[in-house]
Amino acid sequence: MIVTGTSIEGSFEAYKLTQQYPGLLYSTAGIHPHDAKSFTKESIRQLSELLKHSNVLALGECGLDFNRNFSTPAEQLSCFEAQLELAVELKIPVFLHQRDAQEDFIRLIKKYRSGLVDAVAHCFTGGQSELEGCLEQELHIGITGWLCDERRGKELQNCVAVIPDDKLMVETDAPYLFPRDLKLPKDESPEGIKKKRSSRRNEPQFLPHIVKTLSQLINRDEQELARLTTVNARRFFRLL
Repeated sequence: MIVTGTSIEGSFEAYKLTQQYPGLLYSTAGIHPHDAKSFTKESIRQLSELLKHSNVLALGECGLDFNRNFSTPAEQLSCFEAQLELAVELKIPVFLHQRDAQEDFIRLIKKYRSGLVDAVAHCFTGGQSELEGCLEQELHIGITGWLCDERRGKELQNCVAVIPDDKLMVETDAPYLFPRDLKLPKDESPEGIKKKRSSRRNEPQFLPHIVKTLSQLINRDEQELARLTTVNARRFFRLL
């Protein structure tokens, strides 16, 4: 399992978890666009140190998010480009985030793509046009429980079949994006009732449900897809 770093502090915490569960947990190290306002020159040095560890497998989550703009677009662009430069220097895969920023996102990916060893559009939620833009840059595409949402996932459902076999990856984005159509067994215990009242937490154990939904949409054998996406993930994160 890959624990995602989204800030300097969070990336250190993710790395600490990998030390507690060696061989089970691995991590990434990066600065999410929401946290880009905290970026300094010292941040690059800290990320470089983290990425020297063998169980820190990719740089990210990094990218652009012009939907919420918790950091200004200028801060996000500067932070993202610095991380792409670092990924090229260290020859390490990048774990990418993009929301409502496709034009600038693709522009920067194009600028550095020839030097990037690998890159994945993490938690891809777009439609045909955005997908084609990412595939033109030979990005891997990370599919989550967004695919299982009949309200928001239609565009993705309609184009997911065009993703090449060698670029297809599946993920949960846990604890976010609980698959909307997943029915859990009823738990009438006080603990179960309390959990039901709170927002449903996504967990790695729900990944097979995403694979099942994907297999039905693209008319592929479920077990074949599980094997294929596992091979892709292991190759991407250098876990072969």
